[in-house]
Amino acid sequence: MPKQEQWNALLKLKSLPYGSVHCIKNEELENEVAEIVKDVISSGCLNDTDVHDRFCKKYLTWILSTKNNNITGLENFSALAFSNGTTEAFDKFYLKHKARRLRYFKGEYMYHLASAKAYFNDYAVIEDDALRSTDVVVFSLPFADNGAEHPLMEDILNACDKLNIPVLIDCCYFGVCGGVNFNFDHRCIEEVVFSLSKNFPVQHLRIGMRCSRIDNDDPLFVYNKNKYVNRLGAAVGEALLSRYSPDYNYDTYRSTQEKFSTELGVNPTKCVFFANSEDKFSEYNRGTSQNRLCFSKYLKQGYLP
Repeated sequence: MPKQEQWNALLKLKSLPYGSVHCIKNEELENEVAEIVKDVISSGCLNDTDVHDRFCKKYLTWILSTKNNNITGLENFSALAFSNGTTEAFDKFYLKHKARRLRYFKGEYMYHLASAKAYFNDYAVIEDDALRSTDVVVFSLPFADNGAEHPLMEDILNACDKLNIPVLIDCCYFGVCGGVNFNFDHRCIEEVVFSLSKNFPVQHLRIGMRCSRIDNDDPLFVYNKNKYVNRLGAAVGEALLSRYSPDYNYDTYRSTQEKFSTELGVNPTKCVFFANSEDKFSEYNRGTSQNRLCFSKYLKQGYLP
């Protein structure tokens, strides 16, 4: 599919019942977040110069406390920085490697396609060409299209190790998944990024974290050190991490995801609000062999439209 047609097709998905990806619709949790915002503002979070550092340390501990997923190697990424979602960390990574060719999998987060068109002289989906030593790779885990590990993930990471290709892994779906193997032991991985936007209704508070192997004093580290950060987002994130476990969403909604999947004749994924099908719902295709459905609007209410 030509790149512009692919872009238009991805935009069209947002208007379909199972096409738009966001956190699980939960009015009770939305009200709770609204109260947390009031509480942290009244407690002086905007004047709390250390809130982002506390948040990052708490977030890393929270991630490692999962009982539903297997995480290895994250302890090697000890240089932490508050990020406005995962998206800000992407931009810093792109800037650092803008002279390289950007590579990402088919069906990946559409922001990478937008950035490739805007910022890179050369780019290609991973499936269309062999890796080169001058490439840079970004992909999501769980993968945005299949809600699990990408089937080529380990092969690509092994190749990146050999070719010294820098890699960023986007873990924005951590906190809504179970049974995922998060293996960060590959030396090619420079950065791993996380966000709470898919876990809780805080997408407009932009609460994320970048985990790096070293502190290279790039702009994100610099403004974290100068405490020029989103203190409201960090304070709200800190409160939510204290109230909910990283396995809360998966444990709460897994049975409903399976029920919906049975009703529609599709396959539940490791990401609790996704399901896939190879032969049904072709209108949800995002450029791969599978068609991805998102149930996040309906899991809390317990029934489909």
